[in-house]
Amino acid sequence: MTTQQSKAWSVVIMSTLAFTVCFMAWMMFAVIGVPIKAQLGLNETEFGILIATPVLTGSLIRVPLGMWTDKFGGRIVFFILMLTTVLPIWMISWATEYWHFLVTGLFVGMAGGSFTVGIAYCARWFPKKQQGLAMGIFGAGNTGAAVTKLVAPIIVVGYGWTMVPKVYAVLMLVTAILFWFFTYSDPAHKVGKHVTIREQLAAFKDPRVWRYSQYYSIVFGGYVALALWMTKYYVSEYGFDLKTAAFLAAAFSIPGGMLRAIGGWFSDKFGAHTITWWVLWISLVCLFFLSYPQSSITIQTVTGPYTFHLGLNVTVFTVLLFTLGVVFAIGKASVFKYISDDYPHNIGVISGVVGLAGGLGGFLMPIMFGALVDLTGIRSSAFMLMFGVVWVSLMWMYWTEVRPMDAARELKRMKRADLME
Repeated sequence: MTTQQSKAWSVVIMSTLAFTVCFMAWMMFAVIGVPIKAQLGLNETEFGILIATPVLTGSLIRVPLGMWTDKFGGRIVFFILMLTTVLPIWMISWATEYWHFLVTGLFVGMAGGSFTVGIAYCARWFPKKQQGLAMGIFGAGNTGAAVTKLVAPIIVVGYGWTMVPKVYAVLMLVTAILFWFFTYSDPAHKVGKHVTIREQLAAFKDPRVWRYSQYYSIVFGGYVALALWMTKYYVSEYGFDLKTAAFLAAAFSIPGGMLRAIGGWFSDKFGAHTITWWVLWISLVCLFFLSYPQSSITIQTVTGPYTFHLGLNVTVFTVLLFTLGVVFAIGKASVFKYISDDYPHNIGVISGVVGLAGGLGGFLMPIMFGALVDLTGIRSSAFMLMFGVVWVSLMWMYWTEVRPMDAARELKRMKRADLME
């Protein structure tokens, strides 16, 4: 007879595999979008809309998916969700017009909602002290973005970009079947029938949820946006071909997924607040340097004008991008540790709301990246935008968490001193 612990780990392993495949499909346009852009003659803003379209539906659907997961259980919701994406993924291979890609991309984007389902489904199989690790392991499915960057270019070079959605559709169908046979349901994990939709949606009134949403809009939304944008960035900024550019972009995507489990362990050990605080500060430093555009500066010296170049070479750029991927991975786990600590009985809905904010960040930022490049002509303006978002998150965290915690510690110290007197 299968024990509860073995069921729990089977659920985590299969959910992580399923989420990886869903994320591969969700990030598909990061690679096939480059030849599509050339084929259709798109500008940067149109390209940004193309790659971001799947992210929109993957974000908007997260709240209802979280509610359904709480009500009906993660297994059935996850299974049906994967099945509904198979046909739209295949249909991308038939698209010839810009609007074809946008419409099919909206339906493929539902795969991105799998995160909200899986995070709540996995967390409920573990005690509170292990939930950060369990959610971190599941979140490692973000590595699907890196898998797409490694696999899809090979398919594109060998068989053309239309083969990628066909392969992914078959992979999604096979994964859905395997998921159903190797996962389990537990009626105790569902919320009671007495819980109404109004009570579930009350999360939108909680200021803490909005604060966590802001954090997640950068550590996840920024991750999705850069995962979509970096292949094109390497092609445009450094002149690499598609295969090499996608390989280098994977330096950001791989740690952004793989190290999420470590972020969950750190969050269990040191607390969500401490980890998130340091994640935001390190992100700010990395983005400061990534924001600096390629520049030539001329100085008038006593011997005449002297011109020198300032800018990141590809090695330094990739190292900074890798570091950013590492801290984003840890931050994604720490934000959800906040949720499992504060909302143990409402994880599905809260993760849906926070995931919605993160997904919308991943949708809006690539479009804004493209618009900024079209308006300014500066490719590093994408990192300038993200630097501003991180700064806002840090300020919000300082005034709502750090200052109150310092005040509480000072009050406790004064009471202790009074007691000693």
